[in-house]
Amino acid sequence: MSGLPGGFWWLWLSTLVNRTGAFVLTFLSLFLTQELGFSGWYAGLVVALHGLGGIAGSPLGGMLSDRWGRRPTMVTGHLAAAACAASLAVVTSPWAVAAVVLLMGVAMQSVRPAIGATIADQVPEHDRRRAYALNYWALNLGFAIAATGGGAALFLGYRTLFLIEAVATALCAVIVFVRLPETRPEAPVNADGERSAAPRLTTLDVLRDGPFRTLVLLSLLVCTVFSTPWVGLPLTMTSTGLAPESYGVVIAVNGVVIVAFQLLVNRITEGRSTIGLLVVSALLFALGTGATALADTPLLFAATVVVWTIGEMVYIPVNAAATARLAPVHARGRYQGVMGMAWSVGGFVAPVTAGWVVEGPGPDFLWLGCAAVAVLAAVGYVVLLRRALGGDEAAGGAEGSTKAAGPAGGAVAAGSAEGTKAAGAAGAAGAAEAAGGAGAGAGGGTAAGRVGRGDGTGEPSDGVAAAAEGPATAVSAR
Repeated sequence: MSGLPGGFWWLWLSTLVNRTGAFVLTFLSLFLTQELGFSGWYAGLVVALHGLGGIAGSPLGGMLSDRWGRRPTMVTGHLAAAACAASLAVVTSPWAVAAVVLLMGVAMQSVRPAIGATIADQVPEHDRRRAYALNYWALNLGFAIAATGGGAALFLGYRTLFLIEAVATALCAVIVFVRLPETRPEAPVNADGERSAAPRLTTLDVLRDGPFRTLVLLSLLVCTVFSTPWVGLPLTMTSTGLAPESYGVVIAVNGVVIVAFQLLVNRITEGRSTIGLLVVSALLFALGTGATALADTPLLFAATVVVWTIGEMVYIPVNAAATARLAPVHARGRYQGVMGMAWSVGGFVAPVTAGWVVEGPGPDFLWLGCAAVAVLAAVGYVVLLRRALGGDEAAGGAEGSTKAAGPAGGAVAAGSAEGTKAAGAAGAAGAAEAAGGAGAGAGGGTAAGRVGRGDGTGEPSDGVAAAAEGPATAVSAR
């Protein structure tokens, strides 16, 4: 943990505080079904709306962080999310609840690109991968606390928990405003002594960057595979005759492994090839998801979760560091935003597809298909991005004139440390029905939003929540 600037640790603390109070997404489906009496289908739809909001919020946050600044974007996003969390404590109309959750998705995901860009601004390239990993660790550590602490505090009522999240998120905004300096790079000074305006880029302009576009598409494949277990796994386990509650225990392994071993994984992967680590992580996803087709006991299912969780721990910080390394300095926020949007889209597609495949061709087809997609991504990294992301890791420390030139100059970026994932209502309903009484947790469960997983940077591994609630909340909180 040594050698990182003080500003990073204030950002790290804000992430920990924010995620420690992450009660809304953890308990939203239970609140909607048990407290307000809505159906599991409606709960899944509402959580999916949160993910859809993230698809819009990620590029919006990226644009604002480059034009307006990192700090005002984070402060505004956090305060807006706090207002939405507080509103959920009082609204009861189904339309009002849906609107608030949608806006909350926009607000929460708009912060992620600014966080990713701030880390890139503050931390030298040789330390960025470690910094992104530490921030991701804080996210998971905070969410683990929220999942367990929130479960113990349910006697206070869901509305009280939502107010606690509003306070925690507002405190996060205060930390950023008071302690975090603005890090957006200033425009260079021209011959007349005036600062030249950086070229303004749209999302389409960013996607015209060929290598970056390739990286986004490959990340979309990985994110789709990564998001599939959060819906496909409970459906598969119940189809083998296992009790629905066994899924909570199995998926909790994801969060436990990350909290316990992320720092060790950081140490092992430090200084290693970006392409090599991306390939290894994709192959771990392939092995873990493919082996799920062979599992038939909770212990074997948990073993498969361990395998793809290791892939997750490798992939998230490496992907985020690649973004910071290769994005033009003036467009770091936009590149992070586009990658976060890719994670959200992948997380939305996966649950819908998983529900259809499990009830159609069957679970084995789903998991073997995931393995094939992950292997395809691994091959794509080697064949398509070896030149763009290969070479000496240290050599990229100074973002040179080529990167500053923008996408037209061939600069690329990848990753979202906390990519937010969103899932469709169709998959949510399917999970609820197929789980055979798994309850509201499964009903809302397909809608994934990290987060940010993601995260990121996207969007993105808050799976500890599943022990308390089932697939919905664990994925949505990501």
